[in-house]
Amino acid sequence: MRYLVRARVKPGREQTLLKAIEDGTLGQGSVAEGEYLRNMREARLCQDETTRWVEVCYCPSPLQEEREYWEQYFELTRVQDAHDRRRCRDQNRSEPWACGDCDCTERLERKLEGTGKPFLESLRNGLINLTAKVASEEH
Repeated sequence: MRYLVRARVKPGREQTLLKAIEDGTLGQGSVAEGEYLRNMREARLCQDETTRWVEVCYCPSPLQEEREYWEQYFELTRVQDAHDRRRCRDQNRSEPWACGDCDCTERLERKLEGTGKPFLESLRNGLINLTAKVASEEH
Protein backbone atom coordinates (compact mmCIF):
# COMPACT_ATOMS: atom_id res chain seq x y z
CA MET A 1 0.00 0.00 0.00
CA ARG A 2 1.07 3.59 -0.45
CA TYR A 3 0.54 6.26 2.16
CA LEU A 4 0.67 10.03 2.16
CA VAL A 5 2.66 10.87 5.28
CA ARG A 6 2.58 14.25 7.00
CA ALA A 7 5.08 14.88 9.76
CA ARG A 8 6.98 17.58 11.61
CA VAL A 9 10.64 17.30 12.48
CA LYS A 10 10.99 17.20 16.24
CA PRO A 11 12.75 20.31 17.55
CA GLY A 12 16.42 19.65 18.12
CA ARG A 13 16.48 16.57 15.85
CA GLU A 14 17.21 18.41 12.60
CA GLN A 15 20.97 17.89 12.49
CA THR A 16 20.76 14.28 13.67
CA LEU A 17 18.21 13.57 10.94
CA LEU A 18 20.36 15.28 8.31
CA LYS A 19 23.41 13.25 9.38
CA ALA A 20 21.40 9.99 9.23
CA ILE A 21 20.24 10.85 5.71
CA GLU A 22 23.64 11.93 4.46
CA ASP A 23 25.54 8.97 5.88
CA GLY A 24 22.81 6.54 4.74
CA THR A 25 21.96 5.23 8.22
CA LEU A 26 18.35 6.47 8.30
CA GLY A 27 16.20 3.38 8.77
CA GLN A 28 19.22 1.12 9.23
CA GLY A 29 18.08 -2.24 10.56
CA SER A 30 14.61 -1.97 9.05
CA VAL A 31 13.52 -4.25 6.23
CA ALA A 32 12.59 -1.03 4.38
CA GLU A 33 15.82 0.89 5.02
CA GLY A 34 16.35 2.08 1.41
CA GLU A 35 12.79 3.39 1.31
CA TYR A 36 13.54 5.92 4.07
CA LEU A 37 16.26 7.59 2.01
CA ARG A 38 14.06 7.67 -1.09
CA ASN A 39 11.28 9.21 0.98
CA MET A 40 13.55 12.00 2.21
CA ARG A 41 14.83 12.74 -1.31
CA GLU A 42 11.22 13.08 -2.52
CA ALA A 43 9.76 14.80 0.58
CA ARG A 44 8.44 18.34 0.48
CA LEU A 45 8.34 20.97 3.23
CA CYS A 46 4.95 22.65 3.06
CA GLN A 47 3.77 26.07 4.24
CA ASP A 48 2.18 24.59 7.37
CA GLU A 49 5.68 23.33 8.29
CA THR A 50 4.75 19.71 7.74
CA THR A 51 6.94 17.48 5.66
CA ARG A 52 5.03 15.28 3.21
CA TRP A 53 5.98 12.23 1.25
CA VAL A 54 4.45 9.13 -0.32
CA GLU A 55 5.65 5.95 1.31
CA VAL A 56 5.39 2.33 0.19
CA CYS A 57 4.54 0.01 3.08
CA TYR A 58 3.62 -3.68 3.07
CA CYS A 59 2.72 -3.90 6.77
CA PRO A 60 -0.75 -5.01 7.91
CA SER A 61 -1.22 -1.58 9.55
CA PRO A 62 0.17 1.70 8.17
CA LEU A 63 3.89 2.16 8.88
CA GLN A 64 3.93 -0.62 11.45
CA GLU A 65 7.59 -1.41 10.72
CA GLU A 66 8.68 2.13 9.87
CA ARG A 67 7.01 4.07 12.69
CA GLU A 68 9.73 3.52 15.30
CA TYR A 69 12.39 4.73 12.86
CA TRP A 70 10.42 7.81 11.79
CA GLU A 71 9.42 8.73 15.33
CA GLN A 72 13.07 9.17 16.30
CA TYR A 73 13.03 12.32 14.18
CA PHE A 74 9.43 13.21 13.36
CA GLU A 75 6.09 13.72 14.98
CA LEU A 76 3.80 11.89 12.54
CA THR A 77 0.79 14.18 12.23
CA ARG A 78 -1.19 12.23 9.63
CA VAL A 79 -0.82 9.00 7.69
CA GLN A 80 -3.50 8.32 5.10
CA ASP A 81 -4.03 6.07 2.11
CA ALA A 82 -2.45 7.66 -0.96
CA HIS A 83 -5.00 6.04 -3.26
CA ASP A 84 -8.06 3.81 -3.20
CA ARG A 85 -7.17 0.69 -1.23
CA ARG A 86 -9.52 -1.45 -3.33
CA ARG A 87 -7.37 -0.75 -6.40
CA CYS A 88 -4.09 -1.65 -4.72
CA ARG A 89 -2.93 -4.88 -6.40
CA ASP A 90 -0.86 -5.83 -3.36
CA GLN A 91 -3.71 -5.09 -0.96
CA ASN A 92 -6.33 -7.00 -2.99
CA ARG A 93 -3.83 -9.84 -3.47
CA SER A 94 -4.00 -9.84 -7.26
CA GLU A 95 -0.24 -9.08 -7.44
CA PRO A 96 1.81 -9.49 -4.26
CA TRP A 97 4.54 -6.87 -3.74
CA ALA A 98 3.13 -4.76 -6.59
CA CYS A 99 3.67 -1.46 -4.76
CA GLY A 100 7.40 -1.34 -5.44
CA ASP A 101 6.98 -0.70 -9.17
CA CYS A 102 3.41 0.60 -9.24
CA ASP A 103 2.60 4.05 -10.63
CA CYS A 104 -0.71 4.39 -8.75
CA THR A 105 0.43 7.53 -6.92
CA GLU A 106 2.23 9.17 -9.85
CA ARG A 107 -0.35 11.98 -10.07
CA LEU A 108 -0.17 12.65 -6.31
CA GLU A 109 3.63 12.61 -6.39
CA ARG A 110 3.69 15.10 -9.28
CA LYS A 111 1.32 17.35 -7.33
CA LEU A 112 3.59 17.12 -4.25
CA GLU A 113 6.61 18.11 -6.37
CA GLY A 114 4.92 21.47 -6.99
CA THR A 115 4.09 21.98 -3.33
CA GLY A 116 6.31 23.76 -0.85
CA LYS A 117 10.08 23.32 -0.99
CA PRO A 118 12.34 20.29 -1.27
CA PHE A 119 12.62 18.95 2.28
CA LEU A 120 16.22 17.83 2.12
CA GLU A 121 17.39 21.19 0.76
CA SER A 122 15.42 22.96 3.51
CA LEU A 123 16.95 20.70 6.14
CA ARG A 124 20.46 21.38 4.83
CA ASN A 125 19.80 25.13 4.85
CA GLY A 126 18.53 25.10 8.42
CA LEU A 127 14.99 26.16 7.47
CA ILE A 128 13.23 23.39 9.40
CA ASN A 129 11.61 24.46 12.70
CA LEU A 130 12.82 28.02 12.09
CA THR A 131 9.42 29.43 13.04
CA ALA A 132 9.40 27.47 16.31
CA LYS A 133 12.90 28.74 17.13
CA VAL A 134 11.98 32.37 16.38
CA ALA A 135 8.78 32.14 18.45
CA SER A 136 10.64 30.69 21.45
CA GLU A 137 13.27 33.42 21.22
CA GLU A 138 10.57 36.12 21.27
CA HIS A 139 9.13 34.84 24.56
